[in-house]
Amino acid sequence: MKNQESPQAIAEVDEILASVGLGHGRRQTLAGSWQNGQRLPRKPRPTATKPTSSASSTSPVEPVRAPDWQQYAWLRHGFSTRAGGVSPVYDCGNGKGTLNLTWTAQDDPANVAENRHRFLAQILNPAAKPSTKRSEAATYDPRLITVRQIHSNLIRIIEPEDIAEPTRLHTTEGRAVLRGDGLITDVPGIVLGIQTADCVPVLVADTRTHAVAAFHAGWRGTLARIVERGIGTMRLRYGSRPQDLVAAIGPSIGPCCYAVSEELRFDFESQFAYAPELFTEVSDSDPIHDKYPLLFLTARAPGHSNIGPQIHLDLWEANRRQLLDAGVPAKRITVIGECTACTGLGTAAGRKYFSHRAESGFTGRMLAAIGVTE
Repeated sequence: MKNQESPQAIAEVDEILASVGLGHGRRQTLAGSWQNGQRLPRKPRPTATKPTSSASSTSPVEPVRAPDWQQYAWLRHGFSTRAGGVSPVYDCGNGKGTLNLTWTAQDDPANVAENRHRFLAQILNPAAKPSTKRSEAATYDPRLITVRQIHSNLIRIIEPEDIAEPTRLHTTEGRAVLRGDGLITDVPGIVLGIQTADCVPVLVADTRTHAVAAFHAGWRGTLARIVERGIGTMRLRYGSRPQDLVAAIGPSIGPCCYAVSEELRFDFESQFAYAPELFTEVSDSDPIHDKYPLLFLTARAPGHSNIGPQIHLDLWEANRRQLLDAGVPAKRITVIGECTACTGLGTAAGRKYFSHRAESGFTGRMLAAIGVTE
């Protein structure tokens, strides 16, 4: 029997892997970490250096909007993409600044302030020509209201007295003070913003009372029925009627890319009668496994096992069903239908949106915004 650890045997395995586009990994060891019987201090892991504020953008800020909402002249809204900003991080390797709209450890706060300035300008005045030149001193704009998101169904109502005392809502830098995952108001002249990088943003507007709302619906918020609860809050606070509401479900990770656990499927099935319609099983084809099954021997009977199907969750449909259950007519619900994990992938521009899952957590944040003109 051939020695399975011989150079010849290893070379044959390398050749097999190379034939299907894989390489043989080389694990790092502690060799070289000792000297004269003493362990040498470990080298610190490289950390992202804080970028400067000198980056510029060559593309304008162009928010994604619900096409049917253009008929409402009093309504302002939009979902940001990653293009049009000045942040030099999260650029997908194309060397262009990105529109990161929240404070992260890797980005300069001055970049975030400039990005928010550009985005808010397009939300409040969509007819204005977007600028690609950096502002001399972009600062916190109190008209943009956000919350410290905690993946809950906690909803905040913004009243005129809150606007009169901005410290209730934001620090002097513009960082949110209130905790929650939903915002509702009928105060004109302000913009409600929800931060996302895969979770579902849901915007709602009352065409009769001009009350508006923004909800952050990740799987936890969706499971906690934040959208249904939000519609109920609008009915109680502003007398909103479901037939007068319009809703837009914005870009988020789609059912194409959102693999979840069996436990999460059970949680949804315990809460929603229609839960089976939200899940699909996707079996990935693995040419290596199919061609060389003996390379994947396991202790499971009958000796080796096939790759099991992935469970994918459709959060777009889950939130659409909540809107329907709350009484919003189907024809008044818009689903943008663009996946943050794969839209634009493989193109020259790269990913259109930030994706926490697809980019392993090293990514920026987008804003979904809605407001009423003064």
